[in-house]
Formats: sequence, structure tokens, C-alpha cells
Amino acid sequence: MKSIKHLVRPNITALSPYSSARDEFTGGEGVFLDANESPFGTLNRYPDPYQKVLKEQLSKIKQVGANQLFIGNGSDEVIDLLLRICCRPGIDKALTFVPTYGMYEVSAAINDVPLVKVPLNTAFQIDLELLKPYLNDDTLKVIFLCSPNNPTGNCMDSHTIEQILQRFNGIVMVDEAYIDFAKANSLLPLIDEYHNLVVSQTFSKAWGLAGARIGTAYACTEIISLFNKIKPPYNVSSLNQQAALQALDTYAAFKDRVALILAEKERVALALKELTQVQTVYPSDANFLLIEVEDANRLYAYLISKQLIVRNRTAQITNCLRITIGTPEENDKLLNAIKTFV
Repeated sequence: MKSIKHLVRPNITALSPYSSARDEFTGGEGVFLDANESPFGTLNRYPDPYQKVLKEQLSKIKQVGANQLFIGNGSDEVIDLLLRICCRPGIDKALTFVPTYGMYEVSAAINDVPLVKVPLNTAFQIDLELLKPYLNDDTLKVIFLCSPNNPTGNCMDSHTIEQILQRFNGIVMVDEAYIDFAKANSLLPLIDEYHNLVVSQTFSKAWGLAGARIGTAYACTEIISLFNKIKPPYNVSSLNQQAALQALDTYAAFKDRVALILAEKERVALALKELTQVQTVYPSDANFLLIEVEDANRLYAYLISKQLIVRNRTAQITNCLRITIGTPEENDKLLNAIKTFV
């Protein structure tokens, strides 16, 4: 592939990043009169702009260098920053495989970056033959792929992803928001081999911190330095950093919760397959199930009337609903409601 610097927008290369007060003085002790903060209050000081303590803990768990790790305001910030780094508005393109997570399209539109949509095959896997015509397009800078995919729930074939990394001269971002629920391994170990790979993960799903908005990206040091160059100076609050650190301190409880969700997913999937109202329960490597029914709009409205909120995905996949796995009690309520639907 081309060197990373050839993929970066010229204005980003020339950019002098904002230097915050905490960039210029990084110590922890002293009388702080440099950042125009109030001297009063419990949250009166700006947070660490580079989340050093959190990165140190995460780097141990993920077995990567702290300089190979970026922490953002949710994974959505990672998506947005990657487009800003690589894609000239109105000129360069990004690509994704559909159906998939909707923020790739929204972020591309916000940044005035045309998004190429390549359909997945009937098994919801990537068809390399359909992708081939785009791989030599010099204006295609970023490929987004979600594995496990949302809303289909399946992991993408890792061999296919490696073939894309080998053939593509741009950045490939693999969104692993649901990887903690999957039997397949993360692609994190490949960031040393493929310098055009960005692996994105999140605290929003298995870690139970959707309200804290903490996303992570793992890549070669050159890409991580670009994320840090253009991010807002204090993009992750002190409260959110602390919430993530507390979550990491309860790793055993985290594993127990994941195991419970996976056991419930198997139970719910088996129960759904027994219902005449459900035509297909698709295999899932995530914490949700995609089901096909006769009339998704009617069933969705019926469940809403019972105060059971699922996701209607019929606009992406005809007559399909996406069901997040909840507590055993919540799952029982859902199953009983679908049983009564005529």
C-alpha cells in the first residue's frame, strides 16, 4: 500500500494542532493558574486530554502499546475523525458493505464524502468480486466494515478482510463494537502487520457504558498520532474516563455478564424458532438477534403497544426486526408478547 502520509489530506498534514494548557504542563501537582479554570468545585479542572491512566490500563488488557491506542467520544468520533484525516470533501470517497451500521453514511454525508455501498451476499458476507472494481480507485480512501455486523449480527470472514488489507491502498476500519460477544478473535493482533488497519471497539455494549460515550481505536502509531492531532483537546470527560477505569476494575463481573447475555441469546433464539410468527432467526455473534417475520411493521407496532421496544430494520432487510438481548425477565416478556401476536 501507499505510505500513510500519502493518504492524509494536505491541510491535515500542514495543520498545527491546538496546544492546550495540559499539553504544555503535564504534571499532576502545583498551583494551576494556566487554563482559566475556576479554582472552586469538584470538576473544575480540565480532564487529561490524552487519557493516559485509562490508556495504560487498556493497553495491558489489549496487549498493545499505549501509543497504538486512541480514545474517543464514542466510536462515532473515530469514524468522523478518520474521514476528516483522509477524505477531501467532495473529492475523495469512502466505502462500506450494506446492510450495516448507519453512522458510516451519516458521517460521510456530514463531511461531504460520497459513500460507495457494496451489497453483502445472501450469507451477509463480503463478495470480493463486487469490491474489486473499487480497489484501484485513487479517490477511495477509507473502507468501513462492521464485524460482528449490525444489524445482521454475524462476523465477517477474517481471511476476506486480510485480502482487502493486502489489496487496498487506503485505510480499512474494522468496527468491532460487538466483538466481546463473539467466538471469533479480534483483529487487534494484525495492527502491527497491516499499517492500513484501524480496529475500533467500544465501552457501550459489553461493558455497559453506553451513557459514558467511550470509543477506542487501535492502529499503527502514525495513524494514532493523526487522531490525536485533529481531535478536540478535551474530548473525553473526567467522569467518563473514571467510569471506564471503574469498569476495567470489575473484569470478572464483566465476563459474568457477557456469559449471561450469551446464554440468554441461545435461549431466546431457540424459543423464537419454535414460534409460527417467526420465519427466520439469523445466526448472531453479537448481543442481538435479527429475525424475519411475515409483517415486521405490524409486529413492531404491536410490541410497541405492549411497551416492548425492538428495532424495526425492514427498511434495510425486508420484514426484519432486531432484538437486543435483555435480562431473563425482559426476554420472557418479549417472547410471551410475540406468542400472542396474530
